[in-house]
Amino acid sequence: MGWRSVVITQHAKISYSANMIIVQTRDGINQIPVSDIDVLLIDTTQAVITTAVIAELANRETKIIFTDKRHQPITESVNYYPNNRSAEMLLRQVNWDQNREDILWTKIVSYKIRNQIKVLEVYNQPTDEIESELDKLEVGDLTNREAVIARKYFPLLFEDKFSRRDESSVNAALNYGYSILLSMMNKEIVTRGNLTYLGIHHHSSENEFNLGSDLMEPFRPVIDYWVAAQKFNEFTPDVKYGLVDALNLEIIYNGQKMLLRNVIPKYVQTCLDYLDENRDELEIEVEFTNEVPHHALNGHV
Repeated sequence: MGWRSVVITQHAKISYSANMIIVQTRDGINQIPVSDIDVLLIDTTQAVITTAVIAELANRETKIIFTDKRHQPITESVNYYPNNRSAEMLLRQVNWDQNREDILWTKIVSYKIRNQIKVLEVYNQPTDEIESELDKLEVGDLTNREAVIARKYFPLLFEDKFSRRDESSVNAALNYGYSILLSMMNKEIVTRGNLTYLGIHHHSSENEFNLGSDLMEPFRPVIDYWVAAQKFNEFTPDVKYGLVDALNLEIIYNGQKMLLRNVIPKYVQTCLDYLDENRDELEIEVEFTNEVPHHALNGHV
């Protein structure tokens, strides 16, 4: 499994040769071992990538993310046929037990809200209203506590008049970070042979990543946590680099200190095992360490 998040930010040609990704820019040539790459983010519309690169990274189950002219993630590579996908596995996913889906979704929402409370506590914001709403959570979140809490949570974390509908630099950063997180969730779902568009709560016919959208929810507050620590007025390349590197944020997951990028595979496997009835216990305990990384980057061009 790779460990580097590589970001392409300028006019470039990306090709493949002898187990190396070759990135040619006006500044020179960079060679990166394919085995090192966990995510390749092409944050420009001025890059040319060969099919050899796409095929090789697909074979290694490495995610490629493309952005649009506004530098917002717009699409990503998804393998058609992972090695472990079978008709039996797909049939099992289609027939997941509804009661288990409801219980898992309830736990996902519960842990998301608990993590939102932890984020507010880190930044010394009041949590009474959020805790009160958490107490009203029902199985399957039939009263949509998740949305009710979101409307209260973001103004507490950022500012009273803050809205997720605003075209602000903070919202741009949140959306960018969520897209990276979703991409990593999708990667793990596909790697395990499941379909991303069959969700347990999200069922939109326009969303190719319903299951990823479901499973990512408890970790959205990690992105909120990182963004709230930054002081910026514009959504600059440095902020983007930092959001990609937020995958290397150290958190405590089920009592074990781990990097976020290493937590995601364990978490996705746990959720899928629960839905496949291979396990009955499900814990998603997340705690934050005191140190928040800014924008150290482990590979950008």
